[in-house]
Amino acid sequence: MAKEKTNTIDFEAQLKNISQEFSTVQVLDENGKVTNPDLMPDLSDEELVELMSRMVWARVLDQRSTALNRQGRLGFYAPTAGQEASQLGSHFALSKEDYLLPGYRDVPQLIQHGLPLTQAFLWSRGHVNGSKYDKDLNALPPQIIIGAQYVQAAGVALGLKKRKKDAVVVTYTGDGGSSQGDFYEGINFAGAAKSNAIFFIQNNGYAISTPRELQTAATTLAQKAVAAGIPGVQVDGMDALAVYAVTKQARDWAVAGNGPVLIETLTFRYGPHTLSGDDPTRYRTKDIEDYWVKRDPLNRLRIFLTEKGLWSEEKEEAVIESAKEEIAAAIKEADAAPKQKVSEFLENMFEVSPQNVAEQIEIYKAKESK
Repeated sequence: MAKEKTNTIDFEAQLKNISQEFSTVQVLDENGKVTNPDLMPDLSDEELVELMSRMVWARVLDQRSTALNRQGRLGFYAPTAGQEASQLGSHFALSKEDYLLPGYRDVPQLIQHGLPLTQAFLWSRGHVNGSKYDKDLNALPPQIIIGAQYVQAAGVALGLKKRKKDAVVVTYTGDGGSSQGDFYEGINFAGAAKSNAIFFIQNNGYAISTPRELQTAATTLAQKAVAAGIPGVQVDGMDALAVYAVTKQARDWAVAGNGPVLIETLTFRYGPHTLSGDDPTRYRTKDIEDYWVKRDPLNRLRIFLTEKGLWSEEKEEAVIESAKEEIAAAIKEADAAPKQKVSEFLENMFEVSPQNVAEQIEIYKAKESK
């Protein structure tokens, strides 16, 4: 009797092939040395100094915001130290015409995009004026719902395409956000419509305390783009020049009508998930933290610029002092903002208040006027 023929699929080879296709893009290594000169972005000396200045500013903002939170002068705060290259390197490749849809950790990009620092502080406090944006600011307030900004970005990007705008919408989420349904819906919709979008996954290794490897069996998060039929790139998120270079190319690709791009930045947050009770020492070892401290994005670019004669301790100290003055003035202005009233909360709930709410508004207005 002849043997029955069987066709076998080499699943192991398929998995290996996928992981090989998503290697990590890098320009500067942890010692500030150029590893890929072909990808070195065409930035002037002035632009390189500006990028470094913004990253130092962001580190100071994180330090001061943490202190202000501990003093009870800020409300919700998600630390950003360690993610400066991912955040500011990507934003540096954008235009003011581009639309920014941030997550709650992406306030530095939002401020650099044009949001006054005072409003950022008011947003942290839950003040309504923190989300009243000027019409010229192409951005939405930071999204608290994990991954929801991906669906919003797909819609805004489609609008840009239909209006034939030479602009993109850029949105960010963390590695945890890539496990949300909104993530898949957003990249799938944008991919099908070939709309002007750049989706970032800032993979800092943990969704609060859940390690990335417990969230998904995918070798990389960038390869999740395959299912949506769009390009996916993994980049060293501690390397500002690599993040800038990849973002700039992704923007050129998207505005040319080729559709969206998914970018995974490998980065790390040095602090807790938020200052609302999270303790990273309960789920991260000192060895892990030491590994990433050696890859500090500021130190990497600092070494590179210093060796080019573009940076010095004096320059950095000047940026630090300027940032401290800016923050002090902004928090003072935020302190002077009018106190919110219950009647205003109720008025903001509906465009046209139903009868029962309208009655409550009048009751509270009467109490508040006394």
